[in-house]
Amino acid sequence: MYSKHLTAVSSPLRPCCHNGSEGNSAVLSEAVLDALPSPTVVLDPDGKVLLTNSAWEAAVATVDDDRIDGGAGVDYFTTARRACGKAVGGKIVDSIRALSRGERASVAMDYSLEHPAGTHWYHLQASRLDQAGQVVVTHTDVTDRVQAERASAWQARHDDLTELPNRAALHELIDAELQRPDRLPITVLLLDVDGFKDVNDSLGHEVGDEAIRQVAVRLAARTRSEDTVGRLGGDEFVVLCRDCDTAGAEVLAQRFQSIFDEPFHLGGRTARLTASIGVVTSRGGDPSGTRATDLLRDADLAMYAAKRAGRSRMRVFSPELRDAVQQKVLVAGGLREAIETGQLVLHYQPILHLPTGRVDGVEALVRWQHPERGLLPPGDFIAVAEEYELIDPLTRWVLGAATRQAAEWAGSGLPLLVAVNVSATTLAAGTLVDDVAGALAASGLPPDRLIIELTETTVAEDPERAAAQFAALRISGVEVAIDDFGSGFSSLGQLVNIPAGVLKIDRSLVGGAADRRSQSTAAIAAVVALAKACGMRALAEGVETVEQLTLTATLGCTFAQGYYIAHPMPADELRSWLRERTAIGNRDSDRRASLAVSPSATTH
Repeated sequence: MYSKHLTAVSSPLRPCCHNGSEGNSAVLSEAVLDALPSPTVVLDPDGKVLLTNSAWEAAVATVDDDRIDGGAGVDYFTTARRACGKAVGGKIVDSIRALSRGERASVAMDYSLEHPAGTHWYHLQASRLDQAGQVVVTHTDVTDRVQAERASAWQARHDDLTELPNRAALHELIDAELQRPDRLPITVLLLDVDGFKDVNDSLGHEVGDEAIRQVAVRLAARTRSEDTVGRLGGDEFVVLCRDCDTAGAEVLAQRFQSIFDEPFHLGGRTARLTASIGVVTSRGGDPSGTRATDLLRDADLAMYAAKRAGRSRMRVFSPELRDAVQQKVLVAGGLREAIETGQLVLHYQPILHLPTGRVDGVEALVRWQHPERGLLPPGDFIAVAEEYELIDPLTRWVLGAATRQAAEWAGSGLPLLVAVNVSATTLAAGTLVDDVAGALAASGLPPDRLIIELTETTVAEDPERAAAQFAALRISGVEVAIDDFGSGFSSLGQLVNIPAGVLKIDRSLVGGAADRRSQSTAAIAAVVALAKACGMRALAEGVETVEQLTLTATLGCTFAQGYYIAHPMPADELRSWLRERTAIGNRDSDRRASLAVSPSATTH
C-alpha cells in the first residue's frame, strides 16, 4: 500500500505466526517475497501482518513517523487509517477486506503520504493468496512518475513564457463559470498590446519576450484575487472577472490600461506601450448555451473595434459588431464567387494630358455587378478582399481584364495607356512583377502601355521591397505611379529612392485649392516641384471644377483626372465619349487650347 510508511514485522521474511514446519514451500515463498523490489507485506483476513520482505523493513527503518508502527504482528488496517487519513485509509482497508473475502479479484490504487521532505506517492497493489483469505500487498514509490505527470499537465495548461494559464486553461475556466447555477455575471477582457510587432522588429524577439513577461507581471498585480489573468498567445492577454458586470469591467479595464503609464525597460532601452481592450459580459448558468469560445470571439471583436478607434482604448461588445463580421463573411463568400463566375467589371476613368488636352490614358477601376445589390463600388468590397485574402486573385483578375481591354483598343486604333491599382498585400507578397508579366504575356499588350499604381502609404510600409519591385517593372517597360500622394507621411528620402515615373496628387489637396493663395495651392506647387526634382510627372486627382483644372495646369501638373473631365465608364461607353469630346474640341479650338473641357461632355 504505502511502502515506507507502513508497518513491518521484526525480521525480514520470517513468519509472524507459524502453524507448522518450515518446509521447502515456506522457504521458497519467503525467497520469492524477498526478491520483490517493492516493500511488500502478507496479511491475514483481519489485517494482521504475517510476513514482510527486506524492502519493507528497509523502508520502515528509514522513516521517523509516529503514524507508522514497525513492530511484529502489527495491525496493517489501523496503521493505514492512521497514516493516510480516515477517507483514504478507510478506502484501502475496505478494498483489502473485500479482496480477502473473495469479493474482488484484485486491488490497485494510488495514494499520497506527507513526509517531512514533502509529499510522496505510492501505488498499492494487492492479490488474494489462498482460500483462507490471506493477501499480499505491494507498495511502489511512484513519486517521480506522479510529479512528472503533474508537471506535464501543468505545462499543458500554462504558458511557457509567463507561466499564466494558457488558451486551453482559459477556455476551461470560462466554461466552468458559465455552467455555474448561481448565474453570477462574469466578464471577459481581452487585452492586445498595441504596436508590439514594432518592438519585436526593432529590438528583437528576446526583448519582445521580456516585454510580454513584464506586461504579465503588471497585469497579475492589478488583478483582483477572485479573477484570473491568462495569455492567449502572442501579445494577447485575457482577464476572467468573476461576479463582475459591465460597469465593473470598465473600471477594471481602466485599471489595466494604467499599467502602461509607466515606461517599460527593455534591452537597455525605455519603451512606451499601450493596449486596446475588448470587454464582453455574460452570466453563469446561461440558458442560451453560451460557451467560452463565444465570449472570447465577442471580446476579440470588441478589441479590434477599439484598435480601429485609435488604439489605447476600451470597447464593450455589442451585437452590431458581430453582425458586421457576419456581413463581411457573406461579402467575402460572394466576392470569391464573383471572381470565379465573372460578376466583376471594369470601368475606366479618362486621364487628361494637360499640355496637349488629349486623353491618352485611363485608370481601370473595378466594380462588382452584384446579382441582388446591383453595381457595387470598390469601397464596398476591397477592404473585405484584403482581410479575407482575396485581394491577390482580385488583382490578377483586374490586371488580366485591363490589359486585354487595352490590347483590344490598341488593335482597333485606340492606343490608350491603362493604369491599374495594386494593393499593399500584393506588394508584400512579392508576386507583383510575376503577376504583371503574366497579364502582359496573356493579353499581348506592350509593357509601355501599362501603368501600375500603388498608394503612398503602401510604398511607405516597406520602401525597400517597393523600390526593388518598381525597378523590375520599369526595366520591363511598365510605368509606375505613386497614388494618393499627400494623404500619407512618406519621407523625402523614401520618395527620392523610389523608381516611379508618375506622382499622383491626392484629391484632398486638389479639392482644397479654392484659389491661388490657399495653402492647398502652395502644397500642390510644392508636390509638382518635388516630382520634377525626382524625375517624375505630376497627376492631379479629383479635379471637379474648371477652376481646379486650370489651376493644376498652371501649377505644372502633366496630367489630371476627375469628375469634371469624366466619370468612370464602361469600356463600350468610352469610345463614344472620346468621339464626342473630339468633335467638341474640333468645333472649339480655343477652348481646347485653354484645356477646359465642356461640361456637356462629362455627363457619362
